[in-house]
Amino acid sequence: MVRMSAEERRESVIRAAMSEFARGGYYGTSTEAIAKRVGVSQPYLFRLFPGKKAIFLAAAERCLEDTVRAFEAASEGLHGEEALHSMADAYTRVIAEEPERLLMQMQMYVAVAAAEQAGDHELGEAVRAGWMRLWETVHLPLGADIDETTDFLAYGMLINCLVAMGFPPQHRVWEGLYPSARAKGRLAH
Repeated sequence: MVRMSAEERRESVIRAAMSEFARGGYYGTSTEAIAKRVGVSQPYLFRLFPGKKAIFLAAAERCLEDTVRAFEAASEGLHGEEALHSMADAYTRVIAEEPERLLMQMQMYVAVAAAEQAGDHELGEAVRAGWMRLWETVHLPLGADIDETTDFLAYGMLINCLVAMGFPPQHRVWEGLYPSARAKGRLAH
């Protein structure tokens, strides 16, 4: 059997953590569950990461970076409405093929709110920095138009919420969204 390097093991921990945190959130997920999913002991887990918060931050950053890369690839060489539709289609595929990424995003926002309320600003700073990378990634292809960028991300957040709540594709809440967004709803179930 080939042994994994520490970096490969770290990657497997991040993937496992995204899955576990997506389902249980920051406060409802144990490091034991993450270690078990990866097939390592908790002490080994803590050799790779100093604690649960570090694991969550790595998973959150990966979640946001994967979305940034999807938008970059989708918008490469495109601008304006072409970029908008290409990025929307790419995100549609992401949430259809990787629903855990959507749930991880939702858990990130909840964890930030709870941490901020408790006076811990580290999670919020990291997630806000990732969000700003996301914002910048869509801003330029959309013509550096603040309104277009805001609309695109606002629709995305609404879609996240509707999909996360399980609204079926034929439900009337999807009717007010532009056609590309309605397609996301069809992929929800």
